[in-house]
Amino acid sequence: MKRIGVFICHCGVNIADTVDVELLTEKLAEYPGVAHIENYMFMCSDPGQNLIKEAIEKHKLDGVVVAACSPTLHESTFQDAISEVGVNKYQLEIGNIREQCSWVHNVKEEATRKAELIIKTAVEKAKLNQALDPVKAPLTKRVLIIGGGIAGIQAALDIADGGYEVIMVEKKPSIGGHMIQLSETFPTLDCSQCILTPKMVQLGKHKNIKLYVNSELEEISGFMGNFKAKIKRQPQFVDPEKCTLCDDCTDSCPVVVPSEYDEGLDYRRAIYVPFPQAIPSTYTIDTEHCLGFEPIACGECKKVCLPEAIDYDKKPEIFKEDIGAIIVATGYDLYPVENIPEYGYGKYPDVMNGLQFERILSATGPTGGKMLRPSDGKVPKEVVFIQCSGSRDPERHNAYCSKICCMYTLKHAKLYKHKVHDGQPYVFYIDIRSGGKRYEEFIQEGVKEDGIIYIRGKVAKVYKEGDKMVVHGMDTLTGKKVTVKADLVVLAQSMVPSEGAKDLFKNLKIGTDKDGFLSEAHPKLRPLESLQSGFFLAGAGQGPKDIPDAISQASGAAAKILALMSQDEVQHEPIIATVDDNKCSGCGICIGTCPYGARILNDNMIAEVNDILCEGCGACIAACPSGASQQKNLTDDQILNMINVILN
Repeated sequence: MKRIGVFICHCGVNIADTVDVELLTEKLAEYPGVAHIENYMFMCSDPGQNLIKEAIEKHKLDGVVVAACSPTLHESTFQDAISEVGVNKYQLEIGNIREQCSWVHNVKEEATRKAELIIKTAVEKAKLNQALDPVKAPLTKRVLIIGGGIAGIQAALDIADGGYEVIMVEKKPSIGGHMIQLSETFPTLDCSQCILTPKMVQLGKHKNIKLYVNSELEEISGFMGNFKAKIKRQPQFVDPEKCTLCDDCTDSCPVVVPSEYDEGLDYRRAIYVPFPQAIPSTYTIDTEHCLGFEPIACGECKKVCLPEAIDYDKKPEIFKEDIGAIIVATGYDLYPVENIPEYGYGKYPDVMNGLQFERILSATGPTGGKMLRPSDGKVPKEVVFIQCSGSRDPERHNAYCSKICCMYTLKHAKLYKHKVHDGQPYVFYIDIRSGGKRYEEFIQEGVKEDGIIYIRGKVAKVYKEGDKMVVHGMDTLTGKKVTVKADLVVLAQSMVPSEGAKDLFKNLKIGTDKDGFLSEAHPKLRPLESLQSGFFLAGAGQGPKDIPDAISQASGAAAKILALMSQDEVQHEPIIATVDDNKCSGCGICIGTCPYGARILNDNMIAEVNDILCEGCGACIAACPSGASQQKNLTDDQILNMINVILN
C-alpha cells in the first residue's frame, strides 16, 4: 500500500479560523493509507515546502496530499517540491479546503467535518494515482498571427525580433487595422498614423515575417507545436513587382464606391490602394464593384497600365504553412448603429459614429482635417456626443462596458474644440470611466480648459428640425428633460468582435464568451492563452481595450510564444483519456463528442487518442457506452472510492 503524507495548511487565518486544523490532524492520523500527517501556518512558504520534503524522506512517503487553497494557485509549487526529493509530481493531490470550505462556511464544526471529507477523498484518489510523465512532441518554431492590427503587428515584431519566423494573415489588402483610421490617440494626442506607420514599415521589411494580405485562414489541423495551416489568398489582380504606383489606373476607372478607410464619408475607385501608407503598397481590384472581367466589361485600367501589371486571370491561391503556435488578434468592429433607430443614423447624414468622426478630424480624411459636417459642408458650432451607444444596456443591446468610449469621446470633444474655438461640445454620459495612466487628468483638462459640457443621462431620441439635429435626453442629476439643438451628433458605439470572427473561432475550435469575444484560459492567471493549447490571444478580439492595453497584451502573448519557442519540444499534461482496445466497440460516439478533435477511429475501428490534442476534459469518457475510456489518474475506481468516502 502507498505511504501517503497529508499536510494541512492554516493559510494564516483563512482556513484556521473556520476549520479546526488541530482536530483534523488528530482524526486523520489513523485514516487508512495515511502514513504521516501534520499542519503548518503556510505550507506554500519555503519552510512549509521544506517540511513536506523532509517528511517525504524521513517517512518514505510515495504519495502526498496537501490540504490548502485551490490547485490553480499552488499545485505547481507543491509538485515541484515533491519532485525535488524524487516523488513523481503526479503523485500529488490538492484538497481544496479554502475556496470550497473555509471561505463558504461560517460554522466551525460543519466546516471541519467537510474539510475532513475533502481530505479523505484526496487520499483515496492519491492511493490509485500513477506516476506519469508529460507528453512530448516535436516543435515547429514558426508562428501564425491572425490579424494585422496594432496587436498583431506588435506581437509579430516582438517574435520576429526574437529570431523566429512569423506568418501574418490579414483579410484586408493592408495591415493597420482601425488604428490607422484614427486621427490622434488619447491621452497624449499623438498622431495615430505617425506612431503606427513606422511599425507597419518595419513589419513589411522584416526578414522574419511573411505577410499574406487579402487572405484568410482556410483550415487548421494538428496540435500545439505541430499545426498545419491552409491559407487562402484572394487575387489582387495587380503584380506589385511590375506596378509603379503611377495611379493612372484609378484615374481611368469609371466605378466610384464608398471608401472603407473613410467609413463611407468619401469615395474610392474599383481599383485602389486602401490608404496612402498602406503596407503592402499595392493596388487591388475590388471584384464586387468592378464592372467585371469574365468577360471583360470595361478593361480601362489595363489599357492605361504601361508596365502591364494588371492580370485579370489571377485566381485565388492556397498556401500551406507548418507552424508551432498561433496568436489570434482579430480586433473589433462597431456595434451596428442601425440597431438603434431612435438615433437616426443612416437617416440623417449629420449623425455619425466615432470612427467616422475620426476620419473628419484626420488630415488624410475626406475633409482634409477641416471640421465640416457631411450634410452641407458647414462648420458645426454645436456637437453632441452620446456615450454608451449600444453598450451597458442589457435589455436592448450589449450589457458590457466598451471601456474606451469615455476616453475617445473626450478626445473627440477636445479635438473639435481645437479646430472650432467658438464651438460647444456636449457629452451625454452614464458615468465616466477613466481607469488608465493620465486618463483622469485628461478628463479634468477637458472640462476645465476646453469648456466641454457633460450631461449625465441617456438620450431618448434624435431627430432633424430645420438644419439642426434635436437631441432629447434626461439629466439624471436634476431629473429634468434636456433638449439640445446641435449641428452634428456623434455616437460612441459599443465594440463587438470583428466581422467573420465567429466563423473563424469556430474553425479554430477556440472558446468564446457569451458576447462572442475570445475566452482566456483563466481571467486572472492565464489571460493571454486560450484553453486550446497552442493558441494565444491579443487585442480587442479578446474584449474591448485601448491601444496601450492591446499592445501590452500583444507583447505578453509574444513573450509566451518566445518562451515556448526556446524549447526543443512541446510538453503536455499527461492527465488525458485512454482507450481499452478490448472494450472499445468502435461506435465512434467519442469522436463527435470530443471538443478538441483529439480522437479518431483507426483501421481496426478502435478509438485512438491524440495525446497532445487531448485536454483531459472527460467528455468522451462520459459518452462512451462500453466503458472503454478512462482518464489517467481519474479512473472510475478512483471516483467511486471518493464517492464512497463521502457517502459513508
